[in-house]
Amino acid sequence: MIYEFQRFIPVVHESSFVHPLAAVTGNVIIGKDCYIGPGAAVRGDWGQIILEDGVNVQENCTIHMFPGKSIVLKESAHVGHGAIIHGANLGRNCLIGMNSVIMDDAEVGEESIVGAMAFVRAETIIPRRSLVVGNPAKIVKEVTDEMIAWKTKGTKLYQQLPAECHMSLREVEPLREVPENREVQKDIYKTLREIFKK
Repeated sequence: MIYEFQRFIPVVHESSFVHPLAAVTGNVIIGKDCYIGPGAAVRGDWGQIILEDGVNVQENCTIHMFPGKSIVLKESAHVGHGAIIHGANLGRNCLIGMNSVIMDDAEVGEESIVGAMAFVRAETIIPRRSLVVGNPAKIVKEVTDEMIAWKTKGTKLYQQLPAECHMSLREVEPLREVPENREVQKDIYKTLREIFKK
């Protein structure tokens, strides 16, 4: 659902996909090849939210801020399932892990990775290429070339997803039985753990 608020109408590039069960409100600008998953709330009622090209905001995420603030999720920022970004800015090609919380005026540096369920305090500055975990979140090491290559590949899958959704996602009635010879999706992406085992 796309909502006007106080005369602000969201701007969504035609190549991006906002799921019908997501809510995008007010002063929100969404660039090219972005994916907004079901249950996500991107609320630009109190300030501007810019999602640059290739950003994904996955299922049940919340993007919001205090009144008068504006935030930017830079190109290829990747916001995992259930994460909350409240008044924080995200650097280019960073990864925010599932169910993480990034608080007001925090800055996540480009190509940084914030682990699942991390809590990044308000006004925290995370330098470029930092691996951040915990509650409260702490920098534990630098992101390696292998880690950022893995992250970038995963984000590319999400950048392809809007076009796939525009082409094939549709509401249907469920089948009542599993068809014979039902296809299985291809194994096209490994977890980071699987990669490092090799």
